[in-house]
Amino acid sequence: MIRLPAEWEQQGFVQYTFPHRNSDWVDMYQEVVACFVNIIVATAQFAPVVVVCHSKKEVSSYFKDSTLFPIRFIEIASNDTWARDHGAITVFENDKPVLLDFIFNGWGQKFESTLDNQISQQLVQQILPKTEVRSIDFVLEGGSIESDGAGTLLTTSECLLSKFRNPSYSKNQIEAFLKQTFGLQKVLWLDHGYLAGDDTDAHIDTLARFCNASTIAYVKCDDPTDEHYNDLQKMESQLHTFTNAQNQAYNLVPLPFPDACYDDEGQRLPATYANFLIVNEGVLVPTYGVPQDETALAILQRIFPERTVIGVDCRVLIEQHGSLHCVSMGYGC
Repeated sequence: MIRLPAEWEQQGFVQYTFPHRNSDWVDMYQEVVACFVNIIVATAQFAPVVVVCHSKKEVSSYFKDSTLFPIRFIEIASNDTWARDHGAITVFENDKPVLLDFIFNGWGQKFESTLDNQISQQLVQQILPKTEVRSIDFVLEGGSIESDGAGTLLTTSECLLSKFRNPSYSKNQIEAFLKQTFGLQKVLWLDHGYLAGDDTDAHIDTLARFCNASTIAYVKCDDPTDEHYNDLQKMESQLHTFTNAQNQAYNLVPLPFPDACYDDEGQRLPATYANFLIVNEGVLVPTYGVPQDETALAILQRIFPERTVIGVDCRVLIEQHGSLHCVSMGYGC
């Protein structure tokens, strides 16, 4: 029996891949280092952390604060920092964890990813030598799928049907593959959802997230003059039609849409509160220095009353078109 766990289940550790100067972060290196340190320290209040990095000596020197759980530094070469998409995905086979190492091709061949695509195998060899890691000949990013842990998966058509990921597969073949690989009963295909500045082809973790088996939090735009309005209205309507494996409707909780954030060239950036991280007894929420930050934190605290909800400034992360969930990968072992 195969099962893809939900993010709110117990995690053994969380992986981060630390920024380095030989990457797109070079012009904002100190700012992104400070952001990563804050995220990692916050995560280590709830779970052990493994940091993939270019230099254990340099990166470990950034961490002075005491944490409840350990932070371990592992030297492995990387292209970039988006661990959610190049990290291995945990499944349970007969209650035993197995790590699935899918192909990562830079979000449909947009960016160089050769080094990132090799991280999982090297990392598992070093820190989990007794855990099975299985190479899967299929392009899939962790940010493109959401599991309720009970047989239902939420994803987007734009991403999984991209001709630059698995072009020889039809939609029916992809769905059959997902069901077999993850032990699913149902795949929910979201056909709408758009964020300006997004490089991922509409990853689900920027748009709509399972919070428990019966609740989906999603981004909502109320401003008819905003470029996102029409598509996100269609997304909301489609979410109302979705049911779980038992054909029960979901409790839908809208998240506020942040005020527009722009880079130095005037390009809009993909700020979203849906990119939160559930980690054991905590929920880390990206904030962007806009008025909607406090509202988003309050809503997520109501959704997760038994967990500690913490906001982390992630304004610098969206400069490279991702956010908090995108840079993390939880492992169920």
